[in-house]
Amino acid sequence: MSLIVIVLVTLMAGIGSVWVADQLVVRAQVIRRNDGHMQQGLLSLAAGALLATALLHLLPEAFESGAESHDLFLTLLVGLVFFFFLSKAQLWHHGHEHSHHEQDHHNTGWTLLVGDGIHCFGDGVLIASAFVADMRLGFIAAVSVLVHEVPHHMGDLVVLRQGSPRSAAVRKVSIAGAMTAIGGIAGYTLLDQLWDWQPMLLTLAGSSFIYVALSDLIPQLRQRRTTGDTSLQVIWLLLGIGLVALVSEFSHVGHAH
Repeated sequence: MSLIVIVLVTLMAGIGSVWVADQLVVRAQVIRRNDGHMQQGLLSLAAGALLATALLHLLPEAFESGAESHDLFLTLLVGLVFFFFLSKAQLWHHGHEHSHHEQDHHNTGWTLLVGDGIHCFGDGVLIASAFVADMRLGFIAAVSVLVHEVPHHMGDLVVLRQGSPRSAAVRKVSIAGAMTAIGGIAGYTLLDQLWDWQPMLLTLAGSSFIYVALSDLIPQLRQRRTTGDTSLQVIWLLLGIGLVALVSEFSHVGHAH
């Protein structure tokens, strides 16, 4: 019975956070293809959310775990190099099928989804470990995961919709979200072994978000150099950082372990 509950709850947390993020994006009417300023703002929001998720949530949690800092920094370096090679491999594979602009978004999408899948898998392990300790703690952890995933899923959807329609972007992120359930199953059956790897998973996921923000999003934002555009980008960037920081602060109790 416990495993069934874990699977259902992790699915709700993983995919539910994608649905909530999509509804917030759509209902706020922030996706307007004919509004260049709004798109620039959203890219800034996505960059801020991804960087904040990595630097204010994932990496601090990894370093607070007690793991060797040298090992974590090495994992971060390996992750950045890995996602660089992943983007190059995808660029080479699709070199004769898409334009350069389409290639960039396709490669970014793969990098984002791989990192998101690793992150969601780690969340599933966390939820499973909480359920094993106490049923109520498991539900608290699941709600915490759902809430703190919403801001960076909004960033994911903004990035992915640059090269895909809304339905495709939602499906892609939902697949990554479903990794939460897989992590829950693995965590329930292999908790002791996987828990030792949790800091590495957090660091690897963080490396993907940092790579996407710095290699794809920030360079796009640098193309607009007027004072008004720059001011708008800074405001949205800070909004993305603040949103993640605020949500992480409120959901921190669910991640206590």
